[in-house]
Amino acid sequence: MTLRKILLASAAMLVVVAGNAFAATANEEAIAERLKPYGEVCLVGDPCAEEVAGGGAAAGGGSRSGADVVGKFCSACHGTGVLGAPKVGDTAAWSARHGGDLDELLKNAIAGLNSMPPKGTCGDCSDEELLAAIKEMSGL
Repeated sequence: MTLRKILLASAAMLVVVAGNAFAATANEEAIAERLKPYGEVCLVGDPCAEEVAGGGAAAGGGSRSGADVVGKFCSACHGTGVLGAPKVGDTAAWSARHGGDLDELLKNAIAGLNSMPPKGTCGDCSDEELLAAIKEMSGL
């Protein structure tokens, strides 16, 4: 009988130890899942750069059209003329700025002007995309 009690006690201890080991492993996996990085830094030329959402030249998706850039980045201000921004389609207002010189308008778009930050709200737009957007908005 004593041998049987010793074996049962040993088996019970084995179950407790195994259960604790399993719980610790599951807990470690849960902790590792919570601590894993949210994302990764991806630079142009890295293999992960092709996975970046949004298309555009910076994401390796090619050039966006002027209409695409205007619709996504410019229309919030230039659609309504916020803070004196020349409105989309108002060729006279655009022509009044630097005599309608597209090179000067592009310089202002790149550097920012008054309340407009550099490159407007399209930080990853190329100069060519900005010029296409200016042409789309101004009709010049």
